[in-house]
Amino acid sequence: MRIDVDALIKEASRVLGNSYAPYSNIHVAAAVLTSSGRVYLGVNVENASYGLTICAERSAISAMVAAGERDPVAVAIVTDLEDPIPPCGACRQVIAEFNPRALIVMHSTRSGRTVVRNLEELFPQPFTISDEAGRRDPS
Repeated sequence: MRIDVDALIKEASRVLGNSYAPYSNIHVAAAVLTSSGRVYLGVNVENASYGLTICAERSAISAMVAAGERDPVAVAIVTDLEDPIPPCGACRQVIAEFNPRALIVMHSTRSGRTVVRNLEELFPQPFTISDEAGRRDPS
């Protein structure tokens, strides 16, 4: 499947202004491209109880799952900060749940810079259910 990185960035950029970030003032939007060619969008939504904040990437992955899809091939992460930002550890784990080899596109609308990496580069050893099963088996 050909991945149009610029189109994916454009989709995420379209919803960046919907980000709710009154505490950090770090606005992030994400676009998840699936193997079916559909794109799912998400933005970060902060909360006064910081632990309840949801990242844009997990928001977009949740939209993908709610629509019945399970195969993300690329995730664009767009911010208005000077530098592109990578997904946090929690988002890396959630993306890896569905595709540990997903393409990760990081883009700054302020500088126009884009960084593209494979999730395996950013997160070489995701936790898997087989890891959990091994921990429960005392033998």
